[in-house]
Amino acid sequence: MMELLTSPEAWAALLTLTALEIVLGIDNVIFLSVIVARIPPRQAKRARQIGLTLALVFRIALLSVLVWLIGLTEDVIRIGEYGFSWRDIILIAGGLFLIAKATHEIHAEVDADDDEPAPSTGRTAFMLVLAQIVVIDLVFSIDSIITAIGMASDLPIMIAAVIIAVVVMYLSSGPVSRFVTNHPTTKMLALAFLVMIGVALVADGFKFHIPRAYIYFAIAFSVSVEFFNVLASRNRKRARQRQQQTSTAPSE
Repeated sequence: MMELLTSPEAWAALLTLTALEIVLGIDNVIFLSVIVARIPPRQAKRARQIGLTLALVFRIALLSVLVWLIGLTEDVIRIGEYGFSWRDIILIAGGLFLIAKATHEIHAEVDADDDEPAPSTGRTAFMLVLAQIVVIDLVFSIDSIITAIGMASDLPIMIAAVIIAVVVMYLSSGPVSRFVTNHPTTKMLALAFLVMIGVALVADGFKFHIPRAYIYFAIAFSVSVEFFNVLASRNRKRARQRQQQTSTAPSE
């Protein structure tokens, strides 16, 4: 342990792997932000806490069984000329789940009545949200940890990077959730991201790798455009309010 603490290579590996894990955690934060919008704020906060705790537990548990996890990349079934490992099957299933869930949410937003429906309440709705969080946490955890195994060779470094990344995810999940809830266009953008991420997971499962840099650049570009749209809308609203105040002010 002392050798790791005093090794520049170990610190460089920790910083690099932590940054990568935080970037990979963006998917988790987006999914959590969208899924908890369907339940009341108090339950949503608990769901985020439980979901991110499970994400941390899954990641550390998977790191503890490295030999088994590496074996997930070996083919278990073949269909024609294509071979599929357990990792491929999990990524395909998780990607299809993301696509189906995001598409369902998009339909719900597009077909919504004029009156905004109240968030679903009750234990059943809360447990349904938790079940969906568990499924997607497992998918993202496997992808994240296999990436970590490929980048670092020391288990303490991998565990430290995962813990730091989950803490960052927890700190950012609340503000991201509130922003997505308060801005409907941003929520639709987040759902589109989930469809894109789901397609990338399915493609990975079929051995067609889409470079994550392309996906994250598209997300960053779209978020920057949406940021300026929200800023412009807020400025227009303030200008209208000032104009109304000026027009209703008594003239001397």
